[in-house]
Amino acid sequence: MQNREKKIAAISAGIAYYLQEEQEAAQMMQQDQTQAQAQAQAQQRPAFPVNSPWAMAGRQAIMERRYQWQFRLTR
Repeated sequence: MQNREKKIAAISAGIAYYLQEEQEAAQMMQQDQTQAQAQAQAQQRPAFPVNSPWAMAGRQAIMERRYQWQFRLTR
C-alpha cells in the first residue's frame, strides 16, 4: 500500500511541476510579446516623411499624373 501511495505522490508532484513550468513559460511568452509590441510602436515612422523634399516632389508628381489621367478620361 505504501508503494502505491508513493507512486501517486510522485505522479501528483510531477504533474504539479509540469503545470507550473507551463504557466511560467506562458507568462514569459506574454511578456516577450508585449515587449515586442512596445518596441514596434516605438520604431514606427510616419507614412510620409514630412521634412523630405524628395518625398514631397514625388508625391506632387504622382498627384499631377493622376490629375492628368483623370482630365484625359473626362474629355
